Amino acid sequence: MTASSPSPVTAETLAAARLLLTQMGISPADLVAPGTAVPTFAEVIPRVRARLSPGTLRTYDTHFTHLLTHCAERRLDEPEKAEFEDMARRIQTEARTNRASRGGTGAAENFVSALRCIYRFAEDSGWIRPVDNPARRIARPTRRPSHRYAIGSDQLAEIWTAAATTGDDPDFDALVLRLHIETACRRSGSLTLGPHDLDPDQCLIFLREKDGSDRWQPVSPTLMRGLMEHTAERGSPRAEQLLRYHDGRPITSRRYDHIWHRIGEELPWAAAQGVSIHWLRHTTLTWVERTFSYAVAREYAGHRGKNAGVTATYVKAHLHEIAAALAVLTGETHPLAPAVRHNRPDRPHAEPTIEGPRS
Repeated sequence: MTASSPSPVTAETLAAARLLLTQMGISPADLVAPGTAVPTFAEVIPRVRARLSPGTLRTYDTHFTHLLTHCAERRLDEPEKAEFEDMARRIQTEARTNRASRGGTGAAENFVSALRCIYRFAEDSGWIRPVDNPARRIARPTRRPSHRYAIGSDQLAEIWTAAATTGDDPDFDALVLRLHIETACRRSGSLTLGPHDLDPDQCLIFLREKDGSDRWQPVSPTLMRGLMEHTAERGSPRAEQLLRYHDGRPITSRRYDHIWHRIGEELPWAAAQGVSIHWLRHTTLTWVERTFSYAVAREYAGHRGKNAGVTATYVKAHLHEIAAALAVLTGETHPLAPAVRHNRPDRPHAEPTIEGPRS
């Protein structure tokens, strides 16, 4: 009697199997038998790194390196939850401290997130079952309140003056500060901005920020001219980074460190409190919320989370409202809000700092 050979597995058969597993609430990783070969951290981390955006990789890479230092040749299924918790505590204790620090909780939180990123990739690849995933059971440390606050108008004017009148490229530094004051963008938004992200007709720029979020953000005609002149003067390629040094090299986050180090030398109070570019985001968004509404400030910030509750879905602000807020902030008419009275008396006293870069 001749044994029949198994039928070849077709794409339709695989699709049907996947559908059946989904209906049963079973993932492919759940079918992995104990003892199945699991790769090491040294084998998996390079593959995870290749899948991440530059901003996310910048946040996680220190912790990937830490794991490679201590666990490179170990399989993902070897370390226990308690071992990773010890690592997180050690990272929190050894984290660099400054005035903006929160006791190392941010470093520990990023370590846990990096670990979950690795193990999520392992689950998706079928190497680890969810029930065997130690990263799922590690709690992130409680985040402490931020020490940042909205900077007063006089202090903001001092910061502007220090940046725009000192250093090796004051016009450029003034342009960078104006970009952040007007848009309340994060560093990731400015560092990924390209010439192709400018819409000069409508005075809009396209910002790409953390967690893959992106949005069109209104800017003043003065800032738009400054960005376009900078692009032309420094030869920024259309599909590459816009902000560049004199010699045409794209800037990195080190330029921000240089700007704030110099400002700190000029203004001891800024150095003592650890003022950074993110304080400008706090300043602008606080003014928008106080002058207009929470909904406008939320949209101005580009926040997309659900923590604000269901109501935020119904009171969502629109691009024209953001443009109207910007027109009041800068004192310039915006193409998307031509009817706004930009000389309203409730404009922020920091308005002398909102002036174009010298050219």
